[in-house]
Amino acid sequence: MLMDPKTKTTWHVTEEVAGRTVAAALRHWLPDHSWSRVQKLVRSRRIQVNGNPCLDAARRLKAGDVVACTPIPVPPTPREDDIVVRHIDRHVVVVEKPAGITTVRHPEERHWPKRRKQLQPTLDELLPRVLEPRQRRTKKKPPRVIPVHRLDRDTSGLMVFARTEDARVQLTRLFRRHDIHRLYLAIVLGPVDEQTIESNLVRNRGDGRRGSTTLPGVGKRAVTHVRPIERLGEYTLVECRLETGRTHQIRIHLGELGHPVCGDRLYRQPLFRPVIPDPSRAPRLALHAAELGFRHPITGEPMRFRSPLPNDLALFLNRLRLESRGKHPPKGKKKRNRTK
Repeated sequence: MLMDPKTKTTWHVTEEVAGRTVAAALRHWLPDHSWSRVQKLVRSRRIQVNGNPCLDAARRLKAGDVVACTPIPVPPTPREDDIVVRHIDRHVVVVEKPAGITTVRHPEERHWPKRRKQLQPTLDELLPRVLEPRQRRTKKKPPRVIPVHRLDRDTSGLMVFARTEDARVQLTRLFRRHDIHRLYLAIVLGPVDEQTIESNLVRNRGDGRRGSTTLPGVGKRAVTHVRPIERLGEYTLVECRLETGRTHQIRIHLGELGHPVCGDRLYRQPLFRPVIPDPSRAPRLALHAAELGFRHPITGEPMRFRSPLPNDLALFLNRLRLESRGKHPPKGKKKRNRTK
């Protein structure tokens, strides 16, 4: 098979290929590539497995996995310096999660050897290293963090972790009762009106993807309150306030509405309808957890945090603004500071 250097190439792992390493599978699909060449593809961050970057050429594949080769390298996995701590006390820690890192390790990855985990760390694995300099030197154990909710790998923004079991129990109750304020900023395709989207979400809508169902008594209730903030030509900046917090809820609701989030490759095809094209050239999934509010799980004190769009999405938003006015972004070195 020949690859088009300008487009993403995808392979589905069959029983014939299952059990082989990533490198061996690539050699099978790309017989004109040498071993050193396929290993270079992996090292250069151009290979993804099930949508996530793969940096280990020795990783074993299983039937059903989806392997992709991107025309350009994906950004490096975030490190400790990319995690911003917004609040910390004995019971909780609030951080700004960078895009490009998963919150916790998927069950099938927990058996990975230490070396492979170090290549692709998760947020809950990196966070103790970030907090370690802050704790007293008399403590020998690394700081403990307990996830109580998640953000998608390519979603950035505010998250809270528990640091004690009591805090975990109380925070979990707040999330289950939907007593957590969560507001997201998203840049979506098309004009969007203010509305509330409510549906029942299921793991498989009929084609193997998560989505909504009309079957009575099936699925989990999901409610998203959407408010447009700014029209950007063929796009809209919207606020999405979660009343419930289901997996991929915002992405599913907006995609089914016909206004998928820019950069979303998974929910651009409503069930039994054609794929909605995305000409936005978004740098990644244009979704950011901008506000987080809750009562402290131990003291009951109200806590509220806000996070501006990170630099990549701020630059993307500015480009859409200029293009909507018939202008073009100025060429030159991109600024690295955040734009509020």
